Amino acid sequence: MDGETATPQTPQGAAIPADPAAGAIPSMLLGTYTPKVDAKGRVALPAKFRTQLGSGCVLARGQERCLYLFPMAQFQRVAAKVQQVSLSNKQARQYLRVFLSGAVDEVPDKQGRVVIPQMLRDYAGLTDDIVIIGVGTRAEVWDKDAWNEYLNQQEDEYSDMADDIFAAGGF
Repeated sequence: MDGETATPQTPQGAAIPADPAAGAIPSMLLGTYTPKVDAKGRVALPAKFRTQLGSGCVLARGQERCLYLFPMAQFQRVAAKVQQVSLSNKQARQYLRVFLSGAVDEVPDKQGRVVIPQMLRDYAGLTDDIVIIGVGTRAEVWDKDAWNEYLNQQEDEYSDMADDIFAAGGF
């Protein structure tokens, strides 16, 4: 495999390898998966995410009532960046309290399952039917109905957002 460049995998869920010419960027978490939450609050992580999550991950409150699922190293980078903001900044203190107080580190079991604590399931309104989506450096965990509603609401604005985001550099 020396000198070969890995090809991006299907959009249904894959890890796109880092471009060696662009520097050491971790593989991206991509795709949409629909696992179930069992009676003990466990969920099997997508197999394609497990290598990127390594031996552990962190679940935390996200925005729009989803959960963030970070590889441990990425969570440490995010937490360090948030903590660099001045303690005199009230908004930063408030964000830090909510973000870190709801964060839990998990180690997947032999079946690749992690426990989603009840407080996080309550925060995100998770039922047994969930969706895990890859969003680059993190994944998000959504209640399936909430995700479908969010996606439907965003669909009309999707084209406009792309125009605004990519206007300067092209797609």
